[in-house]
Amino acid sequence: MYRFLLTPRWIALHVVVLLVIPAFVFLGRWQFGRFEERSANSERVTANIEAAPVLLERLAAPGQPVKEDDRFRKVTVTGTYDPAHALLVRRRPQEGRTGYYVLTPLVTGGDTAVIVNRGWVPAGATADTAPEVPAPPTGQVTVTGRLRTSETEESSGIRDLSGLPAGQVLLIDAGRIGEGLPYRLVGGYVELTEQQPRPAAAPDPVPAPDVGSGGGLNLAYGVQWWMFIGIAVAGWALLIRREVAERRAQETAGSTETAGPQNAETAAN
Repeated sequence: MYRFLLTPRWIALHVVVLLVIPAFVFLGRWQFGRFEERSANSERVTANIEAAPVLLERLAAPGQPVKEDDRFRKVTVTGTYDPAHALLVRRRPQEGRTGYYVLTPLVTGGDTAVIVNRGWVPAGATADTAPEVPAPPTGQVTVTGRLRTSETEESSGIRDLSGLPAGQVLLIDAGRIGEGLPYRLVGGYVELTEQQPRPAAAPDPVPAPDVGSGGGLNLAYGVQWWMFIGIAVAGWALLIRREVAERRAQETAGSTETAGPQNAETAAN
């Protein structure tokens, strides 16, 4: 009855099932790994945002990259803005509108400074129209903000281009920006959330990051892949049962047809 399982067609089906199961196991484990990674990142970012501010010098130094574990940690830094070396970061949408981030170095003393993302301003009426940017406060200010790592093409997904208008960049890369400055830059930047004294006018603040569900979708996808394993095995078993049932029905029908003429011949005799 089960010899059909060794026919070429069924052997091909067995091979497909045997290949699908480990593939689904791998995909499920990969999604669970992504869930753990993103959940850990979400927890770390949330903790950093909610933590009390610390002095910038405790977490960052000139020429040194910001550690991944310190991303979005609240810091405070005191210094004087240098508007002569301010920059605009192109192609930064906010609330569905095209605009720019406003970068201004904050000189903290001696030959040291940190880039401060003072916020967002909307784009001008045309691509060639410069946006209106509120001037930074003069004199000494104390900035509180989220510590960020320098952007790269890999980390941001933004392709850097040459030939931009003067004073504009596409990436907030402290290393490259610092090449043309008369002081050393901290290897990251601060995303301003508040400052003292408060200016009369300022760019719109950059919203806090949306940590989302912390990888909840990856968990759901992982469970889904492993459910597919059960579906594949159940479908394979169902096909076998259906084939067996059809063959038994054919055998029963054949036996009935054979028995019919024999009974008729016996009755005639």
